[in-house]
Amino acid sequence: MNQALPDVRLRVPTDEDAFAWHRIFADPEVMEFHGGKAAELSVYEELTARQRRHDAELGFCLWTMVGPEGEVLGFTGAQPWPRAWGPRGEIEIGWRLGRAHWGKGYVTAAALTTLERVRAAGVSDVVAMVRPGNERSIAVTRRLGMEPAEVFAHPTSAEPAHCYRLAL
Repeated sequence: MNQALPDVRLRVPTDEDAFAWHRIFADPEVMEFHGGKAAELSVYEELTARQRRHDAELGFCLWTMVGPEGEVLGFTGAQPWPRAWGPRGEIEIGWRLGRAHWGKGYVTAAALTTLERVRAAGVSDVVAMVRPGNERSIAVTRRLGMEPAEVFAHPTSAEPAHCYRLAL
Protein backbone atom coordinates (compact mmCIF):
# COMPACT_ATOMS: atom_id res chain seq x y z
CA MET A 1 0.00 0.00 0.00
CA ASN A 2 1.43 3.39 -1.04
CA GLN A 3 1.21 6.18 1.46
CA ALA A 4 0.58 9.75 0.28
CA LEU A 5 3.67 11.92 0.37
CA PRO A 6 3.65 14.93 2.68
CA ASP A 7 3.52 18.55 1.63
CA VAL A 8 6.99 20.01 1.44
CA ARG A 9 8.03 23.29 -0.13
CA LEU A 10 11.44 23.93 -1.67
CA ARG A 11 12.93 27.42 -1.66
CA VAL A 12 16.26 28.92 -2.60
CA PRO A 13 18.29 29.07 0.63
CA THR A 14 18.35 32.39 2.45
CA ASP A 15 21.09 33.81 4.66
CA GLU A 16 18.99 32.75 7.66
CA ASP A 17 18.87 29.16 6.40
CA ALA A 18 22.60 28.85 7.10
CA PHE A 19 21.76 29.19 10.81
CA ALA A 20 18.90 26.68 10.56
CA TRP A 21 21.04 24.14 8.69
CA HIS A 22 23.85 24.56 11.24
CA ARG A 23 21.41 23.94 14.09
CA ILE A 24 19.65 20.96 12.45
CA PHE A 25 22.90 19.33 11.37
CA ALA A 26 24.45 19.63 14.85
CA ASP A 27 22.80 16.26 15.58
CA PRO A 28 25.47 13.49 15.39
CA GLU A 29 22.86 11.02 14.09
CA VAL A 30 22.01 13.31 11.18
CA MET A 31 25.72 13.68 10.42
CA GLU A 32 26.63 9.99 10.84
CA PHE A 33 27.47 9.64 7.13
CA HIS A 34 28.73 13.22 6.72
CA GLY A 35 31.71 13.39 9.04
CA GLY A 36 29.87 12.91 12.34
CA LYS A 37 29.34 16.56 13.25
CA ALA A 38 28.07 19.81 11.80
CA ALA A 39 30.54 22.04 10.05
CA GLU A 40 31.26 25.53 11.34
CA LEU A 41 28.54 28.10 10.69
CA SER A 42 30.75 29.81 8.09
CA VAL A 43 30.65 26.64 5.96
CA TYR A 44 26.84 26.77 5.86
CA GLU A 45 26.94 30.50 5.11
CA GLU A 46 29.18 29.81 2.11
CA LEU A 47 27.07 26.80 1.08
CA THR A 48 23.80 28.75 1.07
CA ALA A 49 25.46 31.58 -0.90
CA ARG A 50 26.81 29.05 -3.44
CA GLN A 51 23.34 27.51 -3.77
CA ARG A 52 21.84 30.92 -4.55
CA ARG A 53 24.43 31.28 -7.34
CA HIS A 54 23.64 27.77 -8.64
CA ASP A 55 19.94 28.57 -8.75
CA ALA A 56 20.54 31.84 -10.63
CA GLU A 57 23.00 30.28 -13.09
CA LEU A 58 21.68 26.72 -13.51
CA GLY A 59 18.03 26.86 -12.47
CA PHE A 60 18.55 24.39 -9.63
CA CYS A 61 20.44 24.09 -6.35
CA LEU A 62 20.26 22.47 -2.92
CA TRP A 63 16.96 23.98 -1.84
CA THR A 64 15.83 24.48 1.72
CA MET A 65 13.00 22.07 2.56
CA VAL A 66 10.18 23.82 4.38
CA GLY A 67 7.51 21.79 6.19
CA PRO A 68 3.78 22.42 6.47
CA GLU A 69 4.20 24.65 9.55
CA GLY A 70 6.89 26.77 7.87
CA GLU A 71 9.72 25.01 9.69
CA VAL A 72 13.09 24.31 8.03
CA LEU A 73 13.45 20.53 7.67
CA GLY A 74 16.84 20.37 5.94
CA PHE A 75 17.79 20.53 2.27
CA THR A 76 17.17 18.59 -0.92
CA GLY A 77 18.21 19.44 -4.43
CA ALA A 78 20.92 19.10 -7.02
CA GLN A 79 24.26 20.68 -7.77
CA PRO A 80 27.33 19.95 -9.86
CA TRP A 81 29.45 17.34 -8.04
CA PRO A 82 31.73 19.62 -5.98
CA ARG A 83 34.78 17.41 -5.35
CA ALA A 84 37.93 16.42 -7.24
CA TRP A 85 37.13 12.70 -6.81
CA GLY A 86 33.97 10.79 -7.69
CA PRO A 87 31.57 11.56 -10.55
CA ARG A 88 33.31 14.76 -11.72
CA GLY A 89 31.32 16.91 -14.10
CA GLU A 90 27.99 15.29 -13.21
CA ILE A 91 24.90 16.62 -11.45
CA GLU A 92 24.40 15.15 -8.00
CA ILE A 93 21.04 14.97 -6.29
CA GLY A 94 21.26 15.01 -2.51
CA TRP A 95 19.39 15.50 0.73
CA ARG A 96 19.92 15.97 4.44
CA LEU A 97 17.03 16.02 6.89
CA GLY A 98 16.65 16.85 10.57
CA ARG A 99 16.13 13.72 12.66
CA ALA A 100 12.74 14.88 13.97
CA HIS A 101 11.41 14.57 10.42
CA TRP A 102 12.82 11.14 9.48
CA GLY A 103 10.46 8.46 8.23
CA LYS A 104 7.69 10.82 7.11
CA GLY A 105 8.37 10.90 3.36
CA TYR A 106 9.72 14.45 3.20
CA VAL A 107 12.94 13.54 1.40
CA THR A 108 11.19 11.38 -1.19
CA ALA A 109 8.60 14.09 -1.88
CA ALA A 110 11.27 16.79 -2.16
CA ALA A 111 13.59 14.61 -4.26
CA LEU A 112 10.77 13.87 -6.74
CA THR A 113 10.20 17.63 -7.08
CA THR A 114 13.95 18.07 -7.55
CA LEU A 115 13.95 15.55 -10.40
CA GLU A 116 11.13 17.46 -12.11
CA ARG A 117 12.99 20.75 -11.74
CA VAL A 118 16.38 19.50 -12.99
CA ARG A 119 14.69 17.78 -15.93
CA ALA A 120 12.98 21.09 -16.78
CA ALA A 121 16.41 22.79 -16.57
CA GLY A 122 17.70 20.42 -19.28
CA VAL A 123 19.63 17.94 -17.15
CA SER A 124 19.59 14.49 -18.77
CA ASP A 125 20.77 12.36 -15.84
CA VAL A 126 21.71 12.62 -12.18
CA VAL A 127 23.83 10.75 -9.68
CA ALA A 128 23.56 10.27 -5.93
CA MET A 129 26.58 9.45 -3.80
CA VAL A 130 25.73 7.29 -0.78
CA ARG A 131 27.98 5.77 1.84
CA PRO A 132 27.56 2.07 2.64
CA GLY A 133 25.25 1.50 5.58
CA ASN A 134 23.20 4.63 4.93
CA GLU A 135 20.05 2.57 4.48
CA ARG A 136 17.71 5.58 4.64
CA SER A 137 19.40 7.23 1.67
CA ILE A 138 19.70 3.96 -0.22
CA ALA A 139 15.93 3.51 0.21
CA VAL A 140 15.34 6.99 -1.25
CA THR A 141 17.48 6.17 -4.30
CA ARG A 142 15.33 3.08 -4.86
CA ARG A 143 12.09 5.06 -4.54
CA LEU A 144 13.42 7.48 -7.17
CA GLY A 145 14.23 4.62 -9.53
CA MET A 146 18.00 5.08 -9.31
CA GLU A 147 20.31 2.16 -10.05
CA PRO A 148 23.64 1.31 -8.38
CA ALA A 149 26.52 2.17 -10.72
CA GLU A 150 30.17 2.84 -9.82
CA VAL A 151 31.95 2.60 -6.51
CA PHE A 152 34.55 5.28 -5.76
CA ALA A 153 37.34 5.25 -3.20
CA HIS A 154 36.53 7.88 -0.59
CA PRO A 155 39.65 9.99 0.03
CA THR A 156 39.19 10.37 3.81
CA SER A 157 37.23 7.27 4.78
CA ALA A 158 38.04 3.58 4.72
CA GLU A 159 34.55 3.02 3.28
CA PRO A 160 33.89 3.39 -0.43
CA ALA A 161 31.30 5.81 -1.82
CA HIS A 162 28.57 4.24 -3.93
CA CYS A 163 27.26 6.09 -6.95
CA TYR A 164 23.61 5.63 -7.99
CA ARG A 165 22.41 6.85 -11.40
CA LEU A 166 19.14 7.88 -12.99
CA ALA A 167 18.51 8.88 -16.60
CA LEU A 168 15.87 11.60 -16.76
